[in-house]
Amino acid sequence: MSRPRRRGRDIHGVLLLDKPGGLSSNDALQKVKRLYRANRAGHTGALDPLATGMLPICLGEATKFSRYLLDTDKRYRVIARLGQRTDTSDADGQVVEERPVNFSAAELAQALESFRGETQQVPSMYSALKHQGRPLYEYARQGIEVPREPRPIVVYELLFIRHEGDELELEIHCSKGTYIRTIIDDLGEKLGCGAHVIFLRRLAVGRYPTERMVTLEQLNALVARAEAEESDSAALLDPLLMPMDSPAADFPVVNLLSEVAFWFKNGQPVRVNGAPAEGLVRVTEGEEHKFIGMAEIADDGRVAPRRLVVEHQE
Repeated sequence: MSRPRRRGRDIHGVLLLDKPGGLSSNDALQKVKRLYRANRAGHTGALDPLATGMLPICLGEATKFSRYLLDTDKRYRVIARLGQRTDTSDADGQVVEERPVNFSAAELAQALESFRGETQQVPSMYSALKHQGRPLYEYARQGIEVPREPRPIVVYELLFIRHEGDELELEIHCSKGTYIRTIIDDLGEKLGCGAHVIFLRRLAVGRYPTERMVTLEQLNALVARAEAEESDSAALLDPLLMPMDSPAADFPVVNLLSEVAFWFKNGQPVRVNGAPAEGLVRVTEGEEHKFIGMAEIADDGRVAPRRLVVEHQE
């Protein structure tokens, strides 16, 4: 007779994981999910295995609101190897071309300037973008080239850190959907020498505080401590979580009286004095301002539910 499957926890919030290098985002997600014994988990904005840094992992009901993190800006520190181009635009790929590094400081400054502001970017074939239901990297691994349309991106800030020999270090603050590997590959072509990423760290996602990032080592140490003390690891792990509505923190808030919230939570649009005239809003309830979901202002001005928090009964 098989043992009954162990039930996970209904834990809700966002962990700011400092993802280590050499681990896929999904592998990192599964490790966090196991440590928290969470029933549901998902990540936002995957990082390449080579990359390290901030990977927000949403647990429980927070997974419903992770989409809003995909739309936020991000900041990266990147080191490029000049003189070599690879098929993946990073050090995990195969070198496909080598050229001498021979450009002036003025040419470098001009090339960097061309990436600042609003530009168009053709995504890499080694990206998770879908074509006919399959990620582009699956086609790339089979040697199939798929036409890609340029997409608008914004580089809000591009800081030159250093250029030593065949290494170039930059810091880039950019909009959603920006591929740093592609920027480096394109930059290498502008400089006439080729380039690929050898180090990439995501420093920030939106306005999430960097000091709240935690490593897998720290999480494992807390679990080990709880086991040694014969206590529940949740008491140590759960305080590390950001609120479940933190992915939507940039949206305006509409607070509902409990009697009005009853109808809203049952899927009914409600009328609220002082609500914004349009757009998405974060909805809270009562004096405690308990987060209950996201809504959109309808044409008639009512607050219409879009994604609701399911209130689990203990």
